[in-house]
Amino acid sequence: MDSWIFWLILAAVLGVAEIFTLTAALGLLGAAALLTAAVAAIGLPMGVQLAAFILASVSSLVLLRPVARRHLTQPPAQRFGVSALVGKPAYVTHEVTARNGRVRIGGEEWSARAYDESLVIPAGATVDVIEIEGATALVYPRE
Repeated sequence: MDSWIFWLILAAVLGVAEIFTLTAALGLLGAAALLTAAVAAIGLPMGVQLAAFILASVSSLVLLRPVARRHLTQPPAQRFGVSALVGKPAYVTHEVTARNGRVRIGGEEWSARAYDESLVIPAGATVDVIEIEGATALVYPRE
């Protein structure tokens, strides 16, 4: 069997293994094997093929893998607008009931309702914003 066929088979095996592992390392090794198959197809000796495989493997793992890993791991999505207010503390400025009330969230005054309809939250209490419905904050008192 010609050596370039061996390198092609190795490249295919490493490519399939990369599909199952998603580590980016096996795919880079497969690319190195594919490059080595081209070197072998030219007719260069086995020592040059091994050197090409080792050089391509090491350089791709050292240079390209960190970049690929950075792109695979995305930072958590940042919330903005009204969805960013959910979970924030608020200060009750006017008594909050199941029907109405006012709270201050991050320097802004919002209309509010108690998340639990049986609660009455007095002015001066600290609450957590559970949900935003339109322009009304649904709040629950901190314990």
